[in-house]
Amino acid sequence: MKNLIIASTSTLHDGEYLDYLLPELAVHFKDVKTLIFIPYARPSGISHEAYTSKVSEAFAKIHIKVKGIHEFENPAEAIQNAEGIFTGGGNTFLLVSQLYRYNLMSLLTETLKKGTPYLGTSAGSNITGLTMQTTNDMPIIYPPSFQTLGMVPFNLNPHYLDPDANSKHMGETRETRIKEFHQFNSLPVLGLREGSWLDVKGEKIILKGDLQARLFRQNQNPEELPTGSDLSSLK
Repeated sequence: MKNLIIASTSTLHDGEYLDYLLPELAVHFKDVKTLIFIPYARPSGISHEAYTSKVSEAFAKIHIKVKGIHEFENPAEAIQNAEGIFTGGGNTFLLVSQLYRYNLMSLLTETLKKGTPYLGTSAGSNITGLTMQTTNDMPIIYPPSFQTLGMVPFNLNPHYLDPDANSKHMGETRETRIKEFHQFNSLPVLGLREGSWLDVKGEKIILKGDLQARLFRQNQNPEELPTGSDLSSLK
């Protein structure tokens, strides 16, 4: 049975890394002593080692050890034997490229379907959708496919931002970009605001956190979804 937390972000404004989620994560990973961390997205070009160290400091607060997948000779075995898995944020194009490079994308899908608890933030949440095509990231590297884990039956746009009516910026908004996606694709897209997350248990998908999410469907007006909404039937 799938068991995932899909979070828009790892860090809230003026907050420490993962702090706002730690109470939820202590329950989510309650049977996990050592967590496998996938640092491939490398925000700001941070090294795998430095990124894993940062994650280790956060999870130490709930008494969970962290080991980076780059530390294993056989990353596939690490995924298969993991007690729990966390994929952090950064660049989704890089993350997806690396997962395909090491032949981990389909293996990760199979592992999560069996119930290994998973946390994704930002890029690590992007990959839980059907494709990575609604990421905000620059295409700094070319992945062999845009297809991702398919843990939820729609696409995600983490860090979703609403237009600022007081801003002088007249460029494109996130809503504009998603509308462009819907010119060529029919998949629903969930704009997940920072501080919100999806709790996935089996086929049940519940929106959690303090903020609403914004749902985009092809040829329909966007819809605001209140926290607590059940997205299980969304297709």
